[in-house]
Amino acid sequence: MNDLENRELQLALDFVRYTNQHIFLTGKAGTGKTTFLRGLKNASPKRMIVVAPTGVAAMNAGGVTIHSFFQMSFGPQIPVSGSNQPENENNQQGIKRFSKEKINIIRSLDLLIIDEISMVRADMLDAIDAVLRRFKDRRKYFGGVQLLMIGDLQQLAPVIKDDEWELLKPWYDTCYFFSSRALRQTRLITIELKHIFRQNDGHFIKLLNQIRENSADAPAIAELNKRYIPHFQPKDEDEYITLTTHNYQSKEINDSKLNGLKTKLHLFRAKIEGEFPEYMYPTEKELVLKTGSQVMFVKNDSSGQRRYFNGKIGTIIHIDDDYIEVKCKEDQQPVKAEREKWENTTYTLNPGTQEIEENVTGTFGQFPLKLAWAITIHKSQGLTFDRAIINARQSFAHGQVYVALSRCRTLEGLVLSTPIESRSIRTDAAVSSFSNEVGQQQPGEGDLQQSRKLYQQELLSELFDMKPILYRIKYLMKLCQEHGALLLGNLEERLQSLLSPIDAEMIQVGTKFEAQIRHLLLSNPDAEQNEQLQERIIKGSRYFLGKLTGVIEKSLGEAGYETDNKAVRKSLKQAFDHLYREIAAKKGGLESCRDGFRLKEYLEARAKASIDQLEMVASERSGKAVISKYPDFFHKLHTWRLAKAKAKGLEISKIIAQRTLVAIVEALPATQVELKRVKGMGGKKMQQYGREILEMTNAYRREKGLELPMDAEKETNLRSE
Repeated sequence: MNDLENRELQLALDFVRYTNQHIFLTGKAGTGKTTFLRGLKNASPKRMIVVAPTGVAAMNAGGVTIHSFFQMSFGPQIPVSGSNQPENENNQQGIKRFSKEKINIIRSLDLLIIDEISMVRADMLDAIDAVLRRFKDRRKYFGGVQLLMIGDLQQLAPVIKDDEWELLKPWYDTCYFFSSRALRQTRLITIELKHIFRQNDGHFIKLLNQIRENSADAPAIAELNKRYIPHFQPKDEDEYITLTTHNYQSKEINDSKLNGLKTKLHLFRAKIEGEFPEYMYPTEKELVLKTGSQVMFVKNDSSGQRRYFNGKIGTIIHIDDDYIEVKCKEDQQPVKAEREKWENTTYTLNPGTQEIEENVTGTFGQFPLKLAWAITIHKSQGLTFDRAIINARQSFAHGQVYVALSRCRTLEGLVLSTPIESRSIRTDAAVSSFSNEVGQQQPGEGDLQQSRKLYQQELLSELFDMKPILYRIKYLMKLCQEHGALLLGNLEERLQSLLSPIDAEMIQVGTKFEAQIRHLLLSNPDAEQNEQLQERIIKGSRYFLGKLTGVIEKSLGEAGYETDNKAVRKSLKQAFDHLYREIAAKKGGLESCRDGFRLKEYLEARAKASIDQLEMVASERSGKAVISKYPDFFHKLHTWRLAKAKAKGLEISKIIAQRTLVAIVEALPATQVELKRVKGMGGKKMQQYGREILEMTNAYRREKGLELPMDAEKETNLRSE
């Protein structure tokens, strides 16, 4: 990544690539946070998605909104305990039903990037924790997914209404992300980017820092107020943009300036296809422009020629149906702007490669321009201007004055329409306290190496840790014990038979492997270059693959159950799904290490295995090895019953009860009289299914060479006539 040349950016990149540390990447305005994010997708081996708190921020970051991906409401997210989440994935309080594809994306996720974290509330971060635990790993905060949170707490703060804060106050000290209950239970490292690319003037940078840190004294305020020019009227060719605190102020300025032009008015309607919500519109749906309008580009030039960028200011000199010419002060030639297309993307899984891909669900086509005599400070975040008029007297939010001032490249390009007063510079004591605390804990190369070693140690320990599989087996046994009266089959017996070999041949051996891994990493913390460690990994992977197949899967393949209880059947199916997902992920990781450990290959194999895992349905386990007498015939009747239930849209117990099915198999009734004696085969059941059952039982008798009574032969002949 050519742009990541300073030490802090490289350190941040290495922490993302080689560790699982949660990272808060911060820095003053103009320090390259956005540049870092844009380059990260091509620089990290991890499967990642990008989210942001607002539609515009998500568009700029190349991601989706937090609310859309995690399916949150816009109101307060009252915390739900993460430690007691139920096995039922789709019924947890406060979380909506997720599509299968989105569940698989979350299951395979390594890294979650949250841009503009300063605007993310603590309760939203805890809601993210709940979703990730629910679908990824319920035993780990944020499901074991690494967080990269990018933003500047001294800039714009979360939006929260008084009534919303009243609901959240019992749970949180502040509304900021760092008050998240889940985040506080983890180790968070903060990397502060210190090299400023936007401004070069040391004097201006010093003044900005004082505003940012709320340390501006009277001389500093006076120095800034030298840029206060009452009744300043810029020349049109100077292309100043006014930054206001409120929407109505910027709209009044733009409308007044537009109405003052005597040129022809042009209306351009956006072309919207598919899904593109209004809050994500990058410019006006109905864009009203005139020759002479001051405009701002709202997109980087997609042609690759870099004729314009998001935030560039110019004046329209010609308007045509297909293009608009914009003359910018710093350019000799006008820019010919044509319609651009913005894409609303969602994350999907490629069915072939199982890679996370961005899928376009809608587009917004419009000229990449908006009136720009004035915009709000909120909408200016992330932009850079050469000349700006700032009206911050009515500043109402933390960081608003700093955001406005820091948009300018130079002090000379800044004009104040109202003087800056100390009371307008709003900062939050909680933010200052947190920033001071983390600012003293900037990690270094030693911390990186230690975190890298711990990450590799954690991955390899996890690889040879079979306790999660044992946990899933014990949970299945618990269900068997709780619902034993409703279950038939040998499931509990087969599960019980696994406990001893898993403990002796897998868990105890895995514990020894873990100790060896820790010891070998001491001599060389780079697992990929540690020959002795690689040798142990290869041997261990092949050993445990054999045990998974020869011990666990073999025994599970011989297990079966049957139940008429819908709720019990659903619980068992979900428990089997969890178990087989655990086994599949373990096998995927071990397979990738048969010839040695490579981080990228290991992460890819583990992620793909978590998606491709064998989905066990109730019918695959049930009806198998349920009774000892004529088990093959029981399976045949069970399959018949399932087909009947599906065809009629009924529960299987409504066709024939489980106990009746077992009694039929044990008695093998050959005549109507014998079948009627079976409890549950009364008059109605005989009318509905008696003939089919007798045909199956008599066919089975013939197949097995079992004697058929004379009455049965007569009944068969009569039915055939």
